[in-house]
Amino acid sequence: MESRSSKDQDNQTGRITGEMLKSRTGEFDLESILFLKLRNLGISELGCIGDCMNLERLDLSNNHIVHLGPLSSLKLLVALNVSCNRISTLEPLVSCEILQTLNVAGNLLCSTDSLQCLKGLSRLESIRLRDPVYNLNNPLCNTNSYRQAVMETIPSVRIIDGERVTGCGSDLYHLCRDIDNSLKRFIGNGDVEVPGSVRPWVEDGYWVTKPAQSTIIEETYKQFNDVVQECKELSKRADDTIAQAERALSLRNEPNSFVF
Repeated sequence: MESRSSKDQDNQTGRITGEMLKSRTGEFDLESILFLKLRNLGISELGCIGDCMNLERLDLSNNHIVHLGPLSSLKLLVALNVSCNRISTLEPLVSCEILQTLNVAGNLLCSTDSLQCLKGLSRLESIRLRDPVYNLNNPLCNTNSYRQAVMETIPSVRIIDGERVTGCGSDLYHLCRDIDNSLKRFIGNGDVEVPGSVRPWVEDGYWVTKPAQSTIIEETYKQFNDVVQECKELSKRADDTIAQAERALSLRNEPNSFVF
């Protein structure tokens, strides 16, 4: 565990140094560092972070970082969290070719043009530009169509702001939304009783069947059950993959887990 004086020194310099990284990780060689958490340390300059050539996961959230230049040498970076900083360009990340997860919520990205540099990152599946839980945003999120623009700019993206926008999870989301809209229409037409309203137990036409509505509901249930079954299968595969990853990670003596 770090001493208070060590943290205070980090905050005073505002620059990442080799001594700082070694003291925080216990590693003697910067190239041996695979996981690094430098959250909320008042960092404004990335310094020698680029010397951690084998770094895979990096958390630099809640600092004062403006430039990401030194990150261009991190060819093995898979997950990066630079949320809540002062970043206006992501150009240095062009070299991070296997990056999969990126959190840049709470920065100064003004338009989707600033994401064009990420277009070639074919493995980038998750990007967070907005985080309502912590009230983090980017100026480009002020338009309602920014998510569609992100999907067009970075074709590989599957998750935006924590919500799956393509794939089976997205299908389930849209199906539930369609069901909700259909129920709203039924309520508006008086076909579904609104809570709190008083209606007779038997109404005119109560015993008249409505085959059209029944068919719609049956088909909806069928689609819903099919998607749920597919989600269960995906969940099982995900559990197996996670179990394999945990066994592999247990051999690396990794530091504390990261939150992205």
